Amino acid sequence: MIVIVLPDIAEEDRLMARARQRDKDALRQIYQDYFSPVYNFIRLRVDDGQQADDLTSEVFVKLMTAFRDGKAPRQSLRGWLFRVARNVLYDHFGAGQKYTEEALEEWVPASREDSDPEIRLLQLADSQRVRRAMERLSADQQEVLVLRFAQGLSVEETADLMGKNINTVKSLQFRAVNGLRQFLGTN
Repeated sequence: MIVIVLPDIAEEDRLMARARQRDKDALRQIYQDYFSPVYNFIRLRVDDGQQADDLTSEVFVKLMTAFRDGKAPRQSLRGWLFRVARNVLYDHFGAGQKYTEEALEEWVPASREDSDPEIRLLQLADSQRVRRAMERLSADQQEVLVLRFAQGLSVEETADLMGKNINTVKSLQFRAVNGLRQFLGTN
């Protein structure tokens, strides 16, 4: 399963202050701390690992260019990086890019190991229904559900990563969960 682990915010602020002073060690540390989370975020949307690596590199080229041109983020490095990552994905695939089948399969496992074939068949059918229901949600609703529940991020972290305000994320989550209930026929 792809997991996004974010560095500490206080450390991020210290690194940003040093990076604005053109401290090369701080820039290197930002790259080391954030490459993996940004890559994993992109990888959730891109099946090809090499392509995800290329898109992630593009995000960091944009960051280095922003520092060089004096247009570096003033606050929330993580928010800036993930907004740029979303924009790179949009530029590459279009704004409606949904989660890949592989990402949804990782989020909704096919079935647990069970020796009873009937139970395994029911679990497989149920997980396929959930994946089909997830595919019917909007790209933003899918993203909120995966970040909130599969990645275990808080509402605030999800809002930061998506470049949206907290109330929008709460609304997207509410609509996504209700949509799943409707598609799955549960109350």
